[in-house]
Amino acid sequence: MGGFLSVPLLSFVLLPTIASYTTTLNILFFYMTWSTLVWSHTPLRVEIWGTAAFRLAFFVVPSIIFFLFDVLTPSAAVVIKAHGEAGLPGGKKRFKLRLKEFKIAGYALGNLLLSICTQTAIEWFFTRVLRVRSAIKVAVSLPTPWTIGSDVFFAFVLREGLTYVMHRYALHHPRSYLTKLHNEWYHDLSLPFPLTAHYDHPLVYLVHKFVPTYLPAMLLRFHMLTYLVYIAMVSLEETFAYSGYTVMPTSFFLGGVARRNEDHLVYSGEGNFGPWGVLDWVVGTSIGETDIEDDVRNEAHDHQIGQRVRQAMDANNRKVHVDSLRRNGRKK
Repeated sequence: MGGFLSVPLLSFVLLPTIASYTTTLNILFFYMTWSTLVWSHTPLRVEIWGTAAFRLAFFVVPSIIFFLFDVLTPSAAVVIKAHGEAGLPGGKKRFKLRLKEFKIAGYALGNLLLSICTQTAIEWFFTRVLRVRSAIKVAVSLPTPWTIGSDVFFAFVLREGLTYVMHRYALHHPRSYLTKLHNEWYHDLSLPFPLTAHYDHPLVYLVHKFVPTYLPAMLLRFHMLTYLVYIAMVSLEETFAYSGYTVMPTSFFLGGVARRNEDHLVYSGEGNFGPWGVLDWVVGTSIGETDIEDDVRNEAHDHQIGQRVRQAMDANNRKVHVDSLRRNGRKK
């Protein structure tokens, strides 16, 4: 690990964005650093340590900070909790935090480690046993921004569908053994709090979280840089959506995901099976006071999108009218 971190993974991602150089020099610096990293280490090491570093930076560290904030300063945390004291790790017994909450945090971190180990086993099986190409492409060449954006978009679409199917038909089927484990573990929580995004029975966790997240990247065979962008976005979504806070970077996207996660627990798993709520809205399994359609409508109202569109149309009509008068004047 020491050799791998001799070229810090996060530094080659962040430094070009904050350095006062031209775009060309930033890209050249990025390419040289990435090339050095790929040439200096095996593809498996780049993939696994890269995944671990981004999970650590975008989920583990902020989630632990949020968890400790809830535990050590409950009087301050309760102010921004969507459900008040009930949303704290210790619930309404906020000053009598039980060992259970720390066990939940431990299991969540253990599951995350399990996912990285499973990813390692899959790549080792592909490359060392089957002697085929790796699931994630680790190459010196850089993907274009368009490729990164389109791949990540389709991966999130596949993740939404896979999560919905797994969650509804594997974890909430009356005759499924996974349903029993899911109810005994995750649904034993009253409300989500920091770190619970990865809390569940390890077997259920692999089916519900790891497979829907990693399988799209495998099917599309992401470039490693694309995969890191994807993992960063998934990690940030999980960090905020399961925090229980009302303060979100984006009230529409993350705020809506957080509300649907909370309602899934409150209503004992009767609906809200997908992370974004798109399929729940289409199929009719949305529960709670708002669904994704309400989120879009509220966001449009908050930003007065309709009014801005009308203003833009009016301005365009006035411009067309003025141009028409000018043309008529020249003809005369």
